[in-house]
Amino acid sequence: MLDTVIIVLGFVGLIWGADKFVFGASALARNVGVSPLMIGLTIVAFGTSAPEIFSSAVAAWEDKPELAIGNALGSNLFNIGVALGVAAIINPLKPPDSLINKEIPALLLVTFVTGVLLFDLYLGIFDAVVLIGITTFFGYRLFRKRVRTGAIPDLEATDFSAVNSLQAISYLILGLALLVLSAEALVQAAVSIAESLGVSTAIIGLTIVALGTSLPELAASVTCVLKGHHDLAIGNIVGSNILNLLVVLPFPGLLSAGPIEAALLHRDYLVVLVLTVLLAYICYQGIRKHKMIGRTSGFIFLLIYCGWFTVMILQI
Repeated sequence: MLDTVIIVLGFVGLIWGADKFVFGASALARNVGVSPLMIGLTIVAFGTSAPEIFSSAVAAWEDKPELAIGNALGSNLFNIGVALGVAAIINPLKPPDSLINKEIPALLLVTFVTGVLLFDLYLGIFDAVVLIGITTFFGYRLFRKRVRTGAIPDLEATDFSAVNSLQAISYLILGLALLVLSAEALVQAAVSIAESLGVSTAIIGLTIVALGTSLPELAASVTCVLKGHHDLAIGNIVGSNILNLLVVLPFPGLLSAGPIEAALLHRDYLVVLVLTVLLAYICYQGIRKHKMIGRTSGFIFLLIYCGWFTVMILQI
């Protein structure tokens, strides 16, 4: 019971800490003259995936690589199966035309590369370097595109004018401390639950930890679809899944390289692949035939996730 309470508090700390970290860092950057473009490309982009990143980094640092890998794969499963599935059930989504030319191919590429790297059931430094290299390439392309087109993230909704540099630094430190401490507490409690139930840390990472760290994506997707921002609802999921594989997986490769459970590849990665390919197909059909991602597709996503999750629960 105590471990469950700690996990819940850990999730709250991660989400709140990420919010304060992004607010403080953005306010400080604006106060010292950094452009909104650079803030959006770095601080805000990092903040959206901070819960997964910090919890996985701490898990890898403490020699629990399968907890980190399970978190990444489980988050991708949750994002498509639950977050996007629920959003489509609430209100059918219209996929933006650019999705099939840019974001979806990038997600498919990253997903396939991840499968190739995990195929030998070993995650090491070479695998991490490959993922970091792809991250650097995508980051460079994104930066060049935004600079060339003059696209600037909309940060006007947040008023930084009343926040001085000292206050911004305080928010920054508070947010960072909450992220680190919450991630540490979450990992320790998750490992304790895994040991008490006699299951691997991978299963806990795939289910409990992944579900908790993906709650912001669920909230964001539902909010976007209720407001009619279909492109943001889908883009949030696709972007998060790309970051989960590219940014989260290098931590266990660099900090605790070693063999991984076969089930992570044969069971969990395969379901990630199925959902990703299915999402790409539905988006392609929707764009080509001018159709929506309807409630039937949403139920299919949710049904696949529930089937996979049931298997996980039965193994606990």
